[in-house]
Amino acid sequence: MKLVTVEEMREVDRRAIEEFRIPSLQLMENAGRIIAEEAREMLRSPLGKRVAVFAGRGNNGGDGFVAARYLLEEGAEVKTYLLGKKEEVKGDAGANLHRLTRVVEIKEKNDLEKLREGFSQIDLIIDALLGTGTRGEVRGLLRDTIELLNERAKPIISVDIPSGLEGNKGEPPGICVRAVKTVTMGLPKRGLILYPGAEYTGELKIAAIGIPPEVLNAGSLKVNLLEEKDIVSLLPHRKRDSHKGNYGHILVLAGSTGFTGAAALTGLGSLRAGGGLVTLGVPGSLNPIMEAKLTEVISRPLPETEPGSLSLEAEGEILRLAQGVDALAVGPGLSTYPETSALVRRLLTKINKPLVIDADGLNGLAGDISLLTKSPASIVITPHPGEMGRLLGKTTGEVQSDRIGVTRETALQTGTVVVLKGARTVISDPEGNVYVNPTGNPGMASAGMGDILTGMIASFVGQGLTEIEAARAGVYIHGLAGDIAAGIRGEAGLIATDLLDKLPEAIKRLQQKR
Repeated sequence: MKLVTVEEMREVDRRAIEEFRIPSLQLMENAGRIIAEEAREMLRSPLGKRVAVFAGRGNNGGDGFVAARYLLEEGAEVKTYLLGKKEEVKGDAGANLHRLTRVVEIKEKNDLEKLREGFSQIDLIIDALLGTGTRGEVRGLLRDTIELLNERAKPIISVDIPSGLEGNKGEPPGICVRAVKTVTMGLPKRGLILYPGAEYTGELKIAAIGIPPEVLNAGSLKVNLLEEKDIVSLLPHRKRDSHKGNYGHILVLAGSTGFTGAAALTGLGSLRAGGGLVTLGVPGSLNPIMEAKLTEVISRPLPETEPGSLSLEAEGEILRLAQGVDALAVGPGLSTYPETSALVRRLLTKINKPLVIDADGLNGLAGDISLLTKSPASIVITPHPGEMGRLLGKTTGEVQSDRIGVTRETALQTGTVVVLKGARTVISDPEGNVYVNPTGNPGMASAGMGDILTGMIASFVGQGLTEIEAARAGVYIHGLAGDIAAGIRGEAGLIATDLLDKLPEAIKRLQQKR
């Protein structure tokens, strides 16, 4: 499903109306009907229930007027409040306003004060005040109205987008409606999915209001929201007469003194994602630890530096091992010891196998991102916001303020697939196509989760997926496994091995949807 900016959605609406001759009044009617259906579901039965519709003067208010009409027809006690004067409402919104007999104008703060006492009896509020029309911080009477809605602690359905929320980056410039459900029209807006906007959105419903599929799926729309069906179609098929050689051999270069866990989790992540064979290259002194820690992963002791990280002397053996594998995962727990970082940079110029680079593998490239463009390998990088900032010479705040834009630009600049981790992980390919992941939960904000993801993506590449397919599948399934684990154990205290153990179940759930 496409994930759009406010401007892109306006173009979608324009095309539906002008090119496909769909009356805008019909689109508004469909939108209002669906809002009323969602309200009915929340109320269980509208009959006798008290609903307050707060509407602005634009098309967002028009959707609210239609919803009010449908709920009235079903026996709800609906009060519709217009922020402004009736004569100021024009076009389709005006047409639907005139179909309602009782609309109360709110023209000043005193009008709001008169509503406070009756609010205790309200069962549901519909926010049709502003929608995607937010331009800077909400002020004046609109601000006072939103404050009233939020302080009443009544369930709120927002129309299209919570009033006050910026629709592209999901940043509320000031006060913003806190909805329990948002019904958005046609396609989800970026600000509803990205944080902090998702915190204000509540449950998100996508309303199919009659816009043709040709418009909704236009090639000019480059940002996508990952869906279950997208991932189901990517899962490698396992033949009954197969063997481990059919599912890829992954070489993991990871670990240093004090960071054996990162190496272990990356290797196990590769296997749990379905990889057939995993070889783990570690500093020689750590090999006995890894052999005791891991049963199914093959370990290979490699030359090390005095502090216990991979040394330049390991280059020849690594290149030899790389010849016999399908993909490599490089970086978790490697350390940023200068000699080890130099090794990573040299390997980048010589290895011609798919590479997934994470953590210290990326930290070793900080300040010289051009190395990624000089590598003969196809590359996936998986930074968290801090690592991305170091790689690009930006602050973490700058990265977080434009996750989609930064990810896309980095992919275009480096020719790599970029996975920017975090809440709503963002993935981009070198052609500028972007994917935002909806799975995952706050319990995954703990050590080792990213190491597992690195191994998973390398595993899917080894099983025959392209780099962008492997990134999409790895990120979605990683988050799904985290959700399954959190459903059993809760979010607080969730650790990486909890997620690791649920990877086969996550994959099985998706396979059953085929």
